Amino acid sequence: MPDLISALHLSASEAALAVGGLVLLMIGAFIGEKSARLVSALSVLLLLGATALAVTGPLGQAFNGAYVADPLAVYGKALIFLSSAVAIVLGDGWMRRMRIARFEYPILIVLASAGMGMMASSGDLISLYVGIELHSLALYVLAAFHRDDLKASEAGLKYFVLGALSSGLLLYGASLIYGFAGSMRFDEIAAYAAANPSTGLIFGLVFLICGLAFKVSAAPFHMWTPDVYEGAPTPVVALFSTAPKVAAMVLIARTLEGAFAGSHDQWSQVLILISLISFAVGAFGGLVQRDFQRLLAYSSIANIGYALLGIAAGTTLGVQSMLLFMTLYVIDQFGFFAILLSLGRNGRPIRTIADFAGLRKERPVTTLALTVLCLSVLGMPPLSGFWGKWAVFGAAADAGYWMVGAAGLVASVVAGFYYLRIIKLMWFDPAPEGQPATDRAPVEAKTIAWACAAFAFPLVIVGLTWLQPLTSAAAVGFGAG
Repeated sequence: MPDLISALHLSASEAALAVGGLVLLMIGAFIGEKSARLVSALSVLLLLGATALAVTGPLGQAFNGAYVADPLAVYGKALIFLSSAVAIVLGDGWMRRMRIARFEYPILIVLASAGMGMMASSGDLISLYVGIELHSLALYVLAAFHRDDLKASEAGLKYFVLGALSSGLLLYGASLIYGFAGSMRFDEIAAYAAANPSTGLIFGLVFLICGLAFKVSAAPFHMWTPDVYEGAPTPVVALFSTAPKVAAMVLIARTLEGAFAGSHDQWSQVLILISLISFAVGAFGGLVQRDFQRLLAYSSIANIGYALLGIAAGTTLGVQSMLLFMTLYVIDQFGFFAILLSLGRNGRPIRTIADFAGLRKERPVTTLALTVLCLSVLGMPPLSGFWGKWAVFGAAADAGYWMVGAAGLVASVVAGFYYLRIIKLMWFDPAPEGQPATDRAPVEAKTIAWACAAFAFPLVIVGLTWLQPLTSAAAVGFGAG
């Protein structure tokens, strides 16, 4: 019993989310659809509470090593839970304006967050799979949340089918690893792999990487991403592009640099190849897009390629650079989606890139915010995106992969075309004649958009002074729970 109490103490944040999610479900079931706003507010408070539990809780291992609470997991979970809370805030108002508000939306995000927290703290192959499936099942439903919309239903179906395929690859790889190593625990797999290098173990690792690459939408396992980004409700896509990607990146780092640290020469080649393909697909695929959310899908594919470079380095500096990059990336993404959610005409959301023409005359502050965010994701110094790319490219060069970093710089130049095109449309192109004026911006979306843009520049200069020590502590403390 003392061991169980200790384990529950270590995993208090996930336990709170699971139990709290069920309580919120009961509240929604008894009160009905009128409880949507109440459940959303309570869900945000629950996620903030889970963040506090994760940050202030003890470090260690629980459930026979299946659950690990170390500085890396703590940092990852804080970013995941806070991102989920922002997604609920953005989604609550949008769902009500679109008349599809239901109390299930925040509850699904809470349950997905519990799974993402488990991913960040996975210490063996079973907890890895449980965390992935728990968060994936909730995300499948969220993708098709607007059930009366054909594109949303299509997005949910595609995400589910391709997600099932990725789960199959993941399980096949895990079964091979268990068959050769004789253990599910990462530390025992690492010890076996160091003493008994095996081709079969490497094959299992490759399948495992392929399954995880699906979860972060890295090319060539990206095929679900553009359609899901285009069809799913905008606040849901804001969630997809932030918290789940952070959870999956932390999980990839924990799996590869924990269970397979001695096989770095093998798995780094796979990650570098995935990164190079992601650069090309993200940069060139985005050139022909007309839908803004679909464009952001290709942008995310390229950016995940950059983040994977940090893990491919196989060093503490590489893990730190990945965490810093993902943190700055999440802030930029919320800025983009908050701007999308703040723009509409006659109650209809603005979705196509052409709709931004002449926006400066109607919404000068929003235009400035979107300009800053575009330049940030492009990697223009001294905006936040520049520092993220500087970190991962520096870690890759330090590990000897400077040619791959150079390829990433070329991809950034190519991607600059579609970011600069948006800026040109807003500032220099006239609005089409007869186009209705933009609707009044919702307070929550406008506030988050401006805050994210302000952080991208100039607040990032101050923010880096505390982000760098935090990411460094998380990377140095990796495995020290």
